[in-house]
Amino acid sequence: MAFDFKKEYKDYYMPNNIPEIITVPVTNYIAVRGKGDPNQEGGAYQNAMGILYAVAYTIKMSYKGPHKIEGFFEYVVPPLEGFWWQDHVSGVDYTNKDAFNWISVIRLPDFVTKEDFDWAVTETGKKKKLDCSSAEFLTVDEGVCVQIMHTGPFDDEPVTVAIMDEYLHENGYINDMTDTRFHHEIYLSDTRKVQPSKWKTVIRHPIKRT
Repeated sequence: MAFDFKKEYKDYYMPNNIPEIITVPVTNYIAVRGKGDPNQEGGAYQNAMGILYAVAYTIKMSYKGPHKIEGFFEYVVPPLEGFWWQDHVSGVDYTNKDAFNWISVIRLPDFVTKEDFDWAVTETGKKKKLDCSSAEFLTVDEGVCVQIMHTGPFDDEPVTVAIMDEYLHENGYINDMTDTRFHHEIYLSDTRKVQPSKWKTVIRHPIKRT
């Protein structure tokens, strides 16, 4: 069976619906950066999705072609994730989506090197006639974080975040959002097929001791 990150790393992909503190290992991603409302039809965010998945599947299917990746094993493409922030805003203002900065990402298996990634970007551009120049090989060291499983629409996330903040207060931590540590979401539901009330999203925040 193909390796499934969600099943093998449940601590990072399948948290409970109560807050928990974890230390996240250094992780490599395919990443595309942008700004603006993610719901805009044909906007930058939707364009980024096309690039991310195209490159991700080029890597996933590479074993069938001439480019051989050392240490490759078959795997399920991990879920879409996103790092989000707004300039001069503490936390997240969900009512002002146009002000969002985002880095949309898909996790890379550890065997994928920067050289393999560069090959995949070039190969995807050739085969899909798609400009993938905005895709980057991104390494993130999140460190100590609090996370929780949010169930429901994205606009209801403030209620869940408030539960996380109360947990931090009770346990001697505070949020540690910086210009390198962001509000992080992992999307476990296909929003095209699942009702918003049942969407599952991992919410993760970087923290530090008070």
